[in-house]
Amino acid sequence: MRATFRNLYDQFNMAAFIRDRRTHAMSVLRWALILVPMAATVGTLCAAFLWSLDAVTRIRFAFPWLLYLLPIGGFVVGLLYHLTGRSVEGGNNLIVEQIHEPGGGVPLRMAPLIFFGTVVTHLFGGSAGREGTAVQLGGSLSGGFGRALKLDTQATRILLMTGIAAGFGAVFGTPIAGAVFALEVLAIGRVEYRALVPCLVAALVGDWTCLAWGIHHGIYQVDATVPVDALIVIKAGVAGVVFGLVGLAFAEANHAFGGWLTLMVPYGPLRPVIGGVAVIALVWLFGTRDYLGLGTLAATSDGLTIASFFGPDTHPRSWALKLLFTVVTLSAGFKGGEVTPLFFIGAALGNALAPMFGVPTGVFAAIGFVALFAGAANTPLACTFMGIELFGAAYAVPIAVACFVAYLCSGHNGIYLSQRVAVPKVPAAHLTPGATLRDARTHRASRRRSRV
Repeated sequence: MRATFRNLYDQFNMAAFIRDRRTHAMSVLRWALILVPMAATVGTLCAAFLWSLDAVTRIRFAFPWLLYLLPIGGFVVGLLYHLTGRSVEGGNNLIVEQIHEPGGGVPLRMAPLIFFGTVVTHLFGGSAGREGTAVQLGGSLSGGFGRALKLDTQATRILLMTGIAAGFGAVFGTPIAGAVFALEVLAIGRVEYRALVPCLVAALVGDWTCLAWGIHHGIYQVDATVPVDALIVIKAGVAGVVFGLVGLAFAEANHAFGGWLTLMVPYGPLRPVIGGVAVIALVWLFGTRDYLGLGTLAATSDGLTIASFFGPDTHPRSWALKLLFTVVTLSAGFKGGEVTPLFFIGAALGNALAPMFGVPTGVFAAIGFVALFAGAANTPLACTFMGIELFGAAYAVPIAVACFVAYLCSGHNGIYLSQRVAVPKVPAAHLTPGATLRDARTHRASRRRSRV
């Protein structure tokens, strides 16, 4: 009798095991049928976007007078958003908010608006990036897929995250960093592991699709060889403090100047006009155009690009000038994103710090490239993986140390104000569960006012 019950029990467990595996297999197949075409579409759009940026940048080099049309281009984009795109002006922050609390969804029209707006910004010389466009393309298209398939709230959240991963991975050619970025950017101190595999699949498909269209990403070579010992790790940690503070300064300057300009100029389309005039004035003041655009191409052989900071020459003030040009551009309402300018600022700052630490410029340029972004975006894991994907594993330890120190030193600040504080970096009684960086910033402002 006991043997009979044991056989029945074993058969029941086997049947349950098979049912579970079948359910799991069907779920994987269902997600694959959703993710692969969505990520391939995002990768295709990112390829078209990167091709367009390269084309308009070369057009601007060929016709330098286009810079003087920057205020007009800004007005056109600002008016277009004012008339048709007010619901998507939140950009990356809107996508983060929709992942946390799905509501109205991410409108599909975000994709063409941000694509056009970013291309115009770079055609006329605004200092902006491209990650914002890639993330918004991914978020907009994944949101459209979710609505078309009538997915539930939880599935929609995951799909939006995969859209971020596909866009980020495709535009930078770093799929692992893209997947981790989508998981990490939502909340400080918490990673959404539930979406880990879908995000990785989406980032890989997005990147492969972009490459299949013939898009090539920049290669930054660290030629110097430095033994990774305790000394270089300590130096990277100390430099990480500087990278974190500069990342903090960039985020706060962007928010503060943008808020002030919004207060002074309530009519949105006029703000890019003022910003465009200011950028032209900066070009005349400093006598250089090296800090316009992405910073990945130069009009002349002696012009500065991100790759310049990996060479032996030092450029002590380039990081500050790029920060100034970018803050003026983005806070005035031009489109694009912050990440590629942050790469430029970080590499330039690492280049400037290298002689003080007795380290080859290329090594600290590589560390600064990712560490400053880690501090500004509060994504140290993603930036560590990005450093390894871009520069190899030889300097993985100092890169990780610098990224995590920069993350700690930037405090509860960042470029994405909708980012939530799941686990505070330091004890903070004023941060309630689910508080955002916007809430933290508002609290700091109210405390400053109360002291006055």
